[in-house]
Amino acid sequence: MAHVKEKRLPSRNFAERLGSMLRVDARRMFGTPLFWICLGIAFVIPVLVLVMTSAFGGEGNAMFTNTWQIIGSESADLGAMMNINLMYFMMAVFVCLFTAEDFRSGYAKNLFTVRARKTDYVASKTIIGFIAGALFLIAFFIGGVVGGSVAGLSFELGAAGVSGLVMCMLAKIFLTAVFVAIFLLMSVIAKSRSWMSICLSLFGGMLLFMMIPMMTPLDSGIMNVGLCLAGGAIFAAAIGAVSNVVLKKSSLVG
Repeated sequence: MAHVKEKRLPSRNFAERLGSMLRVDARRMFGTPLFWICLGIAFVIPVLVLVMTSAFGGEGNAMFTNTWQIIGSESADLGAMMNINLMYFMMAVFVCLFTAEDFRSGYAKNLFTVRARKTDYVASKTIIGFIAGALFLIAFFIGGVVGGSVAGLSFELGAAGVSGLVMCMLAKIFLTAVFVAIFLLMSVIAKSRSWMSICLSLFGGMLLFMMIPMMTPLDSGIMNVGLCLAGGAIFAAAIGAVSNVVLKKSSLVG
């Protein structure tokens, strides 16, 4: 009796596995109301802040006198704390809630049991979080332009110029990778306990918050972009490795 050789499915490489995981995470992210609510809030915040502070600030006492102050401010007043950098805390809430749902629903446990490796999961979540964070920053920027127009504020860029503004936004987007990696680490530590992951993430974010205006000033140059890009990639990979270890060493239910 002839032996029938068993056909074995070829194992997929990391790029193929990651691509598959990213498609799943992208569908889940764009299909959840959480993402669109956060995106809407990111757009509305600068509109409300610029319009209301201009309307109630009084002549000569307005918190913002230039639209781009909500993107970056050189002063240390209240206006400097109400600019686009607030979106890094929005990212913390989104990443924590999005990841916690994986563990709460049993999706993560089933995923690791059936097909996915923990390395793929961490990489995919980091990239998806980075994309979400970049979109939040862009939505805030657009909201700032709309709010500045409605409030009748100046769009004068001064010495920074258009180049500085573009570099500033690119630097902020690339710096997102560092924060997303930290938020993801806190999320895999807390697992389904989203309240814990959010508290840990906000605490960690506050410790690094003052780094943001120094690394991404309004007059940023190619050096700022390069440092944020390199730092984002290195820290995301290093912190992602820690997240991978946490997933391997801990229970997937929690």
